[in-house]
Amino acid sequence: MEHWLPLLFAAVCGLALLMYVVLDGYDLGVGLLLPLADDDEKDRMIASIGPFWDANETWIVLGVGVLLIAFPAAHGIILTSLYLPSTLMLMGLVLRGIAFDFRVKAGDEQKRTWNAVFSLGSLIAALCQGWMLGSYITGLGDTALNLLFALLTALSLPALYVMLGAVWLLCKTDGTLPKKARRWALRGWIPLGFALLVISLATPLVSDGIAHKWFALPQLLWVSPIPLVAAACYLWSGLALSGRIKGRPAAIFGALAIMCLMSAAGLGYSLYPDIIPGRLRIVDAAAAPESLLFTLWGVLLTVPFILGYTVFVYRIFSGRGIQQQYD
Repeated sequence: MEHWLPLLFAAVCGLALLMYVVLDGYDLGVGLLLPLADDDEKDRMIASIGPFWDANETWIVLGVGVLLIAFPAAHGIILTSLYLPSTLMLMGLVLRGIAFDFRVKAGDEQKRTWNAVFSLGSLIAALCQGWMLGSYITGLGDTALNLLFALLTALSLPALYVMLGAVWLLCKTDGTLPKKARRWALRGWIPLGFALLVISLATPLVSDGIAHKWFALPQLLWVSPIPLVAAACYLWSGLALSGRIKGRPAAIFGALAIMCLMSAAGLGYSLYPDIIPGRLRIVDAAAAPESLLFTLWGVLLTVPFILGYTVFVYRIFSGRGIQQQYD
């Protein structure tokens, strides 16, 4: 119990953050793309995420909550080291929430302002999340190399969100907007591929432990499917977006989600058994087994409920051209 309970809670944290990146990633991407659309298209873009965006953010709350309860030592170190970017991220998310509600009640001139605020909040949140990820991978260090890597991930994560947002618009909108969304997705495809390649090459350079895990034999043989599957999904999505092969928008979004899954699997493999790379192991950071066992009952109730609610909402609003009260 002392061994598997911490691993279970670490897996729940990983699941929550993966779900957040995929689900809230596309609505952050829609916010990043908003300045490229005209006024009518902006209304439809916001409407496409209206029923979902609040629920999408539930996953980051779950992830941070589990981290606090199950790994209090790690929670303190991580949030202390990332205090500034996490605060800025929350400010960006707050700006998004305010703008989302106020733009519905504002006149045309004010709506343009709130649209800009929504985009700004999306950009701030995306950049801060990328910085936090890069800093975390390097063990929360503050050397020049670590800061450079954090900057690289900060600039790369918005490219993923733009791709997710553009493909989401392909799935959920009609008229001329999907044509624009396809162009936006294609423009983001090459920067995303470049970012993934550079980060994949740079990660072993900033961590000797990660380099050994990936490039030593026989580990290289059985972990190689992770980058190969991610690369295949990336190439297939580009070919489908360009029209060279047939691919439904939902399948393209699924390919991007699999890329995120493979990235999460690779990250989990790279970091295990640490919860903070090179500084703190999962089992050492975990709360007392009695506390984890008590909390487990809450997790067993909460996670299936959130999953069920998410599936229910996405099935109810599964059509295109959602307008209703969100425009």
